[in-house]
Amino acid sequence: MTLGEVLLWNELKQKRMLDFDFDRQKPIDNFIVDFYCKDLQLAIEVDGNSHNSDEAFKKDEIRQKRLENLGVKFLRFDDVEVKKDMNNVLRIIEFWIENNKPTPSPSKEGSKK
Repeated sequence: MTLGEVLLWNELKQKRMLDFDFDRQKPIDNFIVDFYCKDLQLAIEVDGNSHNSDEAFKKDEIRQKRLENLGVKFLRFDDVEVKKDMNNVLRIIEFWIENNKPTPSPSKEGSKK
């Protein structure tokens, strides 16, 4: 786990990101993502030094494509970016959530007479 992942995890848990909960190291279809919100079907990845090799990049790319085929959406950040400008990273995540929130289903109470 990178320092950026630890810092971002603390922020996600403290803020609850606009009332949405995220899980840490969530397995999805035999793949692990850094952070995952089931309600949004959003995975957040923080890429550190281990992602710098061509082989690691190709594995990440394959995993992401397979999960996207299952409806998972991705936001990716570099570990250095997270450590350097956490406020900007949080704004990007909040902006994404605001623009991709699931529409609430009509209340059953409204249909009762």
